[in-house]
Amino acid sequence: MNIEKRVKELVEEKIADKPNLFIVDIKMHPNGKLIILLDGDNGIGIDECVQVSRHVGFHLEEENVIETAYNLEVSSPGIDFPLSSPRQYAKNVGRNLGIKMKDGAKREGTLTGLTEDTIIIEEKVKEKGKKAQVIESVIPMEQITETKVLISFK
Repeated sequence: MNIEKRVKELVEEKIADKPNLFIVDIKMHPNGKLIILLDGDNGIGIDECVQVSRHVGFHLEEENVIETAYNLEVSSPGIDFPLSSPRQYAKNVGRNLGIKMKDGAKREGTLTGLTEDTIIIEEKVKEKGKKAQVIESVIPMEQITETKVLISFK
């Protein structure tokens, strides 16, 4: 059985009664580290992570899904973890994003909205000899390779 698939089933089972929570990523690393990243529309607390960890850990042991020693880590994605789902984009409306495009270009702007397959940002565009203008850009998700929230300490 695929470990990541079984873990996903177990996590979905545990968070089924919490519709504001969602899975960001599940990864079984070759070094025996199983990482489950969860998030919520309003964030996620340590208590929810602990509950998921206990549920998943108990069932993995009972079913003997992983035959070697492993380390289970359940947490929320860090601020430096790229956005990957529409729900993560939605919870970050109003924040500044750094976006890497498939063509190699890098863009930066404030996320103002999104649709099913695009994001909408306000970005400053400066042409030589002119004052910078703020324009609204619609970017298809399929053209994005990575998006990260930019943190400003100003």
